[in-house]
Amino acid sequence: MTQQVHAILRILKKNLKKGFVTVVPKTLDDLWHLYNIIYKGDLIYGRTTREVKMDVEYSRPKKGKRVSVLLSIKVDDVVWDRSLNRLRVHGQIHEAPEDIAGRGSYHTLNVVVNKPITIVKKEWLKHQIDRLERARRYEVPPVIVVSIDSEEYCIALIRQYGVDVRVESKARLPGKLEAEKRANALQGYFKEALNTLKEVWKSNRCSIVIIGLGFVKNQFAKYVEEEDSEIAKALVGVKSVNSSGVAGVQEALRSGILDSVLKNIRVAEEAKAVEEVLARLGKEKRDVTYGLEQVKKADSYGAVETLLVTDFAIRDASEEKRLGLESLMRKVEGKGGKVVVISVEHEAGQKLAALGEVAALLRFPIN
Repeated sequence: MTQQVHAILRILKKNLKKGFVTVVPKTLDDLWHLYNIIYKGDLIYGRTTREVKMDVEYSRPKKGKRVSVLLSIKVDDVVWDRSLNRLRVHGQIHEAPEDIAGRGSYHTLNVVVNKPITIVKKEWLKHQIDRLERARRYEVPPVIVVSIDSEEYCIALIRQYGVDVRVESKARLPGKLEAEKRANALQGYFKEALNTLKEVWKSNRCSIVIIGLGFVKNQFAKYVEEEDSEIAKALVGVKSVNSSGVAGVQEALRSGILDSVLKNIRVAEEAKAVEEVLARLGKEKRDVTYGLEQVKKADSYGAVETLLVTDFAIRDASEEKRLGLESLMRKVEGKGGKVVVISVEHEAGQKLAALGEVAALLRFPIN
């Protein structure tokens, strides 16, 4: 299989004593990691454009022109724009060249791939540095999942941040009593699904997994092997699930049947952690808890082994709550615990949000 080369996040400089890290994001997933690392109150240094008024004495001011400048802003808000492959970081200008007016005014800095930025924090948390280091160490191409049965198919990319559904299509096949008509219709259905899969694969050239219920998934896998040897070489597994379409993809993530393929993809780790919380709760075990106050209480006993927090809870909380969450993260890490920030972009994050946005797996049971 000819794999597309997937670039790795670059860390140009790192000085945690001075509180700064300079990075170059190389992929959409890298932007997602930065989205979960840049918080309100951080300083971001980057190159951007500002309008400069070209005033001339004794004449009308000329129309302003935009010039490239290096400046820093104190972060107020971060918006992740997947469609345009960028982060929009908004805040008050902290530093700017003397000949560029604007210090104290507000500006939006676009963070895009292949463009360096420097992030300055009062204190870097361990899980933030771990996230950057992991992004730097591993080439993590997405994985294409084809969820197919006799009624519909879905083609999705599993990325670091979640499930990126590319295509959904319904089918109306003749019943099993009309064997000849059904066979012909099935061939047409498979042809459509394979052509769509080719288009998605050409842009990513990564591994493919086919999932589904019943025999249709196996028939489609055989069809792929017979019709397109290049796509067939990218096929790394055929797995059974109990749901079809997007629900089948989410089930595959939850169940762990994709673990061997997704071993370095962040969303798989997050889904597994949340499912462990739900499994322990379902068995009424006492080595799990949820809700901010209960988790704080567990931390006071040194019981928190893994702390789970939604990205939404950190980003959209009041200043007081956010500082409280960061303090809890520091305490957990200081006692050797692990912190996992869970994206609400996928099903696992939504489940954690329903539990109160904070949960913990414990080292030992507590009342």
